[in-house]
Amino acid sequence: MPGTPPTRFVFLGPEGTFAEQALRSIPAAERGTRTPARSVGEALDSVRAGDADAALVPLENSIGGAVGVTLDEMAEGEPLVITREVVLSVEFVLAARPDTPLTSIRTVAAHPQASTQCRGWLRDHLPDAVVVDVLSNGAAAAGAGTGEFDAAICAPIGASRHRLTTLADKIADHPDAVTRFALVSRPGPPPPPTGDDLTSLAVYIAHDRVGALLSVLMELAVRGVNLTRIESRPTGEALGRYVFFLDCAGHVADVRLGEALQGLRRVCADVRFLGSYPRHRWAEAGERQVPAPAGLSDVDYADAAAWLTRLRTGELT
Repeated sequence: MPGTPPTRFVFLGPEGTFAEQALRSIPAAERGTRTPARSVGEALDSVRAGDADAALVPLENSIGGAVGVTLDEMAEGEPLVITREVVLSVEFVLAARPDTPLTSIRTVAAHPQASTQCRGWLRDHLPDAVVVDVLSNGAAAAGAGTGEFDAAICAPIGASRHRLTTLADKIADHPDAVTRFALVSRPGPPPPPTGDDLTSLAVYIAHDRVGALLSVLMELAVRGVNLTRIESRPTGEALGRYVFFLDCAGHVADVRLGEALQGLRRVCADVRFLGSYPRHRWAEAGERQVPAPAGLSDVDYADAAAWLTRLRTGELT
């Protein structure tokens, strides 16, 4: 869909989850259609098949780490690219039907990751309640809404969707927890560089070559490209065979990162480009870009390229 704004969105369902909440923070998605998918694979395949323009899927959580199924699905099948990231605060609430007092709660529906992240609050406030595992935060809210469970640990959007009353908010043991989501589309020209971008890659190294991973890292380091994340996943071919997922500061249009990509293409068994896109910005965040080492900034590269051009044309000054 190069040049055409997306209007048909799919997200990891069901409705009433953090994924839907993250998707609705994107203005185009709020105006377009939003369809829940039963799995990450189903969401991405709907984009590959042309049934949706873009899919929002989880990439990583600050507590639980990378979402392996998303990485695996991105590394396999027809190529897809990330066009945007959304970082969402994971603020769990305890919700129940109206007029349900906290003292009457005996069963709490929760996704296992949710109950794990709220273990301390449950111990302190509902020590005698039975926590029942369900498939998603949305399913937990739905179960509380029908009366199957006394209460649910869910996202705020799930509580409002099922007309539940919030008995307690921000009940997670780690109040600063966030989940990072990726908006994924079919291949096309990446969004233009903003000066604060990320580029994601899936890199396959030669398993029988000593120092193969080091050579990958050196292609980035010698050009001053900051590696913000590296994650390994088994390829499924054999024990010891891995694909490495990299997030690098910069855009494919940048000179330094472009040269690094060419270097990776030379030294790796395969490189899959997963997209260049704007870094999520937190209004209150104090994070700053890591500056390039001396001699490795974009200005330094431009100056060196201009100097080489002069040498090749006979200008020695």
